[in-house]
Amino acid sequence: MGVKVVKSGKKVIIFAQTLGDPMNSLIGEYDCKVDAKGRFMFPVDLRKQLEAVFEKGFVINRNLHQKCLVLYPMAEWEKLNKKLSKLNRLIKANDVFVRRFTGGATNVSADNAGRLLIPKSLTDYSGIGADIKVLGSNNVVEIWDKKLYEEFLSQDIDIEKLAEEVLGGLNFNDPADE
Repeated sequence: MGVKVVKSGKKVIIFAQTLGDPMNSLIGEYDCKVDAKGRFMFPVDLRKQLEAVFEKGFVINRNLHQKCLVLYPMAEWEKLNKKLSKLNRLIKANDVFVRRFTGGATNVSADNAGRLLIPKSLTDYSGIGADIKVLGSNNVVEIWDKKLYEEFLSQDIDIEKLAEEVLGGLNFNDPADE
């Protein structure tokens, strides 16, 4: 909410609606092709979701738990990196973690055609071939080799049990959690 003075000299109260942070709501699953140079066309719908931050670029890195890549919008990477910078690097576990986690991190930006280049070292790590899945995943974008993603989805996981483990302690009716 703000105040604006109009030509008549009167103060007018302006109510500004704050939309939800777009970084907390990225959704969608997109099939894309990687060209011989390692570039892929960023999905138009996902680009629209990232409209406010797309031009600032991204950091691409290895996922900690799966053979896929994570594309962090720059603001998300900066938040994460700020937390990492608070770790005491004189403690060996912290030092090793930061080095291993940030070691593959690479700045990437879309070219004029809307393509992103996946660095060769990250392509090799993730097993990415010509066909990929690009997923909006909450506040980041995941990039998977299409076959590896299909294998991941076909794993025998009890999603109901997993939901209870992960979400069971949350109260979705509590306004304080919003």
